Amino acid sequence: QVQLVESGGGLVQPGGSLRLSCAASGVNLDYYVIGWIRQAPGKEREGVSCVSSSDGSTYYADSVKGRFTISTDNAKNTVYLQMNSLKPEDTAVYYCATRWGLCGRPSEYDYWGQGTQVTVSS
Repeated sequence: QVQLVESGGGLVQPGGSLRLSCAASGVNLDYYVIGWIRQAPGKEREGVSCVSSSDGSTYYADSVKGRFTISTDNAKNTVYLQMNSLKPEDTAVYYCATRWGLCGRPSEYDYWGQGTQVTVSS
């Protein structure tokens, strides 16, 4: 049974940092990719980042390049999203999701976590 559990969201001031965690069970990260997808109120889901442990490849949306970093701890089967220089427009519910093979569009992920709220506000 696949289970993804996110943690680490919260309220942070603009310019601040947060680290999100996605603890995965029931999947082998050697074959499954982990993506971070966010959804703000009234907006479509946006693929933020993705990592493939099999070849170490990563993907970042243009809106977060240079500010967010995705990483994997294979021993813990956990993926992290370090978010720096946060902006109010980063406010959203952040989900981690997984699929076999390659990183893809949000609609292509098969399993999702419950989401964690990130609010960037002064």
